[in-house]
Amino acid sequence: MPEGHVLHRLAHSVMDEFGGRPVTSSSPQGRFSSEAAEITGHVLSDAEAYGKHLFITFHSVPRHVHVHLGMAGRMEFGAGDPPPPRDTIRWRMVGDHGYTDLRGPAACELLDEPGMTKILAKLGPDPLRDDADPDIGWAKVHRAAKPIAALLMDQAVTAGVGNIFRAEVLYRHHIDPHMPGKLLTREEWDAIWDDLVELMHKALSVGRIDTVYPEHMPEAMGRPPRVDPHGGEVYVYRRADQQCYVCGSDVLTEVLEGRNLFWCPTCQPKTQRRLAP
Repeated sequence: MPEGHVLHRLAHSVMDEFGGRPVTSSSPQGRFSSEAAEITGHVLSDAEAYGKHLFITFHSVPRHVHVHLGMAGRMEFGAGDPPPPRDTIRWRMVGDHGYTDLRGPAACELLDEPGMTKILAKLGPDPLRDDADPDIGWAKVHRAAKPIAALLMDQAVTAGVGNIFRAEVLYRHHIDPHMPGKLLTREEWDAIWDDLVELMHKALSVGRIDTVYPEHMPEAMGRPPRVDPHGGEVYVYRRADQQCYVCGSDVLTEVLEGRNLFWCPTCQPKTQRRLAP
């Protein structure tokens, strides 16, 4: 599933391509036909991301398009006239100079203000948004007995954080991913939050996730660049059974709440902290 920076990049692309101009909408697949008919021809006035959700607004239309890509969704942009539509396209937008096709999303719907508010109410702070309040995430973390690795993937705690960012930020701060959230200190939470803001803004800017410090980049260590469909240089994500760049231990993996977790047992030793009886 795309992490939050991908949705923010899509929001920027939508505004760059269509913002302030009338857009033709259609649904070749047919599952968004009535909604596309309602918004077609209207001026696209705004596109913004919150966590892994994308909201697109049209002038004089009282509802917002809500997109969630889920595990298989993708949004592709093209210049010039679009090719003949295929029935896999849930939503096609065509503007003066190009088009975008949305395929396979978990959600593509028109929401009124109460519907949009309901979704936003379930989300925690988004490190990529200026209006984010990390205190909201902390309020959930410091009361929770769940592992901090599970909490960071909870969109009610940190909206937009996915498997890569959670694994990497815990590694960078030497935190046992299995440690209950309530054992995390406020200082550790603040450091994690600040690091997520920096890492996710960097990913937003360059279009890939890099989490290693300069001294651990391939050119500094004399090692080959990482080859992975997800791209980017990382410490532990999808590096199971490979040596940690810092200590040489084998990176471990396990399934935690349905997602693959990665960590270094030496750099992230099992916590000795204990819950109060």
